[in-house]
Amino acid sequence: MQKLNLPPVQFRTKQAGNKTQVFDEVRKKFVALTPEEWVRQHFIHYLLKGLGYSAGLVAVEMLVKVNGLSQRADIVLYDKRGKARIIVECKAPEVAVTRAVFNQASRYNTKLKVDYLIVTNGMQHYCAKLIDEMGNYELLKAIPKAEEVYV
Repeated sequence: MQKLNLPPVQFRTKQAGNKTQVFDEVRKKFVALTPEEWVRQHFIHYLLKGLGYSAGLVAVEMLVKVNGLSQRADIVLYDKRGKARIIVECKAPEVAVTRAVFNQASRYNTKLKVDYLIVTNGMQHYCAKLIDEMGNYELLKAIPKAEEVYV
């Protein structure tokens, strides 16, 4: 898999037939290792080990119903009271991080009402803080650490 613009991680992997699987520490199971999963797993480790978020407050591939359609948010981080605070949308490294990707995370936010949206393809990462009820946001220079979000 491609080297990413994230700290390197030693993953537990196994072969299932001719497919490689990686162990997801949040879901506590092996999942198919696709390019998008490669990014998702690296970003989860970055959130937990680099930024201090708690694995017990993370949901991976969380079901979100938007306009009657079932969709899955890649990563949702919660606070200790159970309120969703951050949505992370992951794409494979070869997928450009465009406005459409940001809009996808924004659609999930119509239900989750988080404070931050993050989009990443493992090479580029963008974090926006929502600043009002109208959906206006400001792009941040860095992804906030857990202690900044859980104030």
